[in-house]
Amino acid sequence: MKFEEMTAADNMSTVTQFILLGFSDLTNLQGLLFGVFLIIYMIILIGNSLIIIIITVDSVLQKPMYFFLANFSSLEICYVSVTLPRILVNLWTQDRNISMLQCATQMCFFLILGSTECFLLAVMAYDRYVAICNPLHYPLVMNHKLCIQLALGSWIVGIPVQIGQTCQVFMLPYCGSNQINHFFCDIPPMFKLACGDTSLNEMCIYVIVSLFATIPFLLILFSYVKIISTVLRLPTAKGRGKAFSTCSSHLIVVVLFFGSAIITYLRPKSNHSPGIDKLLSLFYTIVTPMFNPMIYTLRNKDVIAALRGLFLKKKECDI
Repeated sequence: MKFEEMTAADNMSTVTQFILLGFSDLTNLQGLLFGVFLIIYMIILIGNSLIIIIITVDSVLQKPMYFFLANFSSLEICYVSVTLPRILVNLWTQDRNISMLQCATQMCFFLILGSTECFLLAVMAYDRYVAICNPLHYPLVMNHKLCIQLALGSWIVGIPVQIGQTCQVFMLPYCGSNQINHFFCDIPPMFKLACGDTSLNEMCIYVIVSLFATIPFLLILFSYVKIISTVLRLPTAKGRGKAFSTCSSHLIVVVLFFGSAIITYLRPKSNHSPGIDKLLSLFYTIVTPMFNPMIYTLRNKDVIAALRGLFLKKKECDI
């Protein structure tokens, strides 16, 4: 039986398995999409792994800024690995079935890692704030112990809340269609499948998103207001250019990630459409992680120098 024809056997029965429709409407592009997503996944894995390696082996990059960047690259690898392998399997096998447990597990890890990214971006903004606004106290404030605590806190702070949020979503009754019009198990399309009133659940989502996305975003915004006001008071244009260059990469990533994520989760349910949801989700789950290594390397002289040194050493070893 084709997946398009598969629905819950009985509209009053409880759904125990879902079907991820994904990009099934693009029937003639399945092979092309598989190739594109596979290349993107390889770019993300190789690019972020390369950043982690050079930060680990290069003594020049043993600084708080690059410690957080290594954490961020590790996060991006985990983040895309929650969704992209499943997309590739679905495109290759055309088997889009996913059990409720697998769906809940995917959503839970996706939400936890999304929360981690919000807080880690806020921590990276705080690091730049201290470096630019209080440069004399920077080594004392951003000591190794605090860096470990901030990074660890970013990784674990969302775990209990997002596990609870996932449980709340999957405790809803699903008794109608089992077709998820998305490429992974996300909250908005799951609410569309739920039977009964989901207004209370949606209110909870708004509160949690406000805590885990809006608050870090406001902290980042406050940090950059202070940074910009400090930079504008620098006496030389060269000094201002150098200060802005250390922040511009991070700011680009913040705008790309928070912009698409906040629009996805905070806009009214009536404004949700499968096409727009997929497009926005592609942007912050796949496109942004793909560009992050390039954004950070191409705009950072230290990272470029470390990469050049790494490849020169490899070339000398080969000779």
